[in-house]
Amino acid sequence: MRKTLLSLVLLSLVTLGAQAQSSLGIRGGASFFNFGGEDARENDYTNRAGFHAGLYASINGESAFVIEPGVYYSVKGSQTDDAINSRAVLSYVDVPLLFRLKAGEAFNFFAGPQVSFLANSKFEGDFGGSTVSLDTDSVRDTDAAVVFGLGYNLPQGFNIQGSYDYGFTTVFKDSDADVYNRGFKVSLGYTF
Repeated sequence: MRKTLLSLVLLSLVTLGAQAQSSLGIRGGASFFNFGGEDARENDYTNRAGFHAGLYASINGESAFVIEPGVYYSVKGSQTDDAINSRAVLSYVDVPLLFRLKAGEAFNFFAGPQVSFLANSKFEGDFGGSTVSLDTDSVRDTDAAVVFGLGYNLPQGFNIQGSYDYGFTTVFKDSDADVYNRGFKVSLGYTF
């Protein structure tokens, strides 16, 4: 089911990019995620650096209001500064639907919903000079978030943006823990 949905999203992006007034692009960059929520505040979680990369389509790219669906591979999670440097490494396929409002020639503001599909989840820790990694099935298969941020269009199709993902689906299944994926992304993109 997940592969079928992702295939449909990719096919839709290519089809939309082929339409008039639409274009395709690539984007990637650094991610800085942490667990948020009431129960996360009680722990010693810190930001975990990761990355994201993928494709997007700009619909009505020449107008002041642009619709931008996308699909990205994104590494999220959290870590603690404890004795074993424990960390949660959560890999997702993010599918955002962003709405961009241009403010002048170069700046734009954007926001929209995002559904994320879990690709892999593991917990890691450092013991005696080596890293121990354990796969886990305690993380939910899907995550929902709101994404918002600021972008800037550079010459010749390049763009940069900063965004915040505000997750509102709890990370762990079969748990009452109030813990969510939350984090910043800094991206560089190119529109074809």
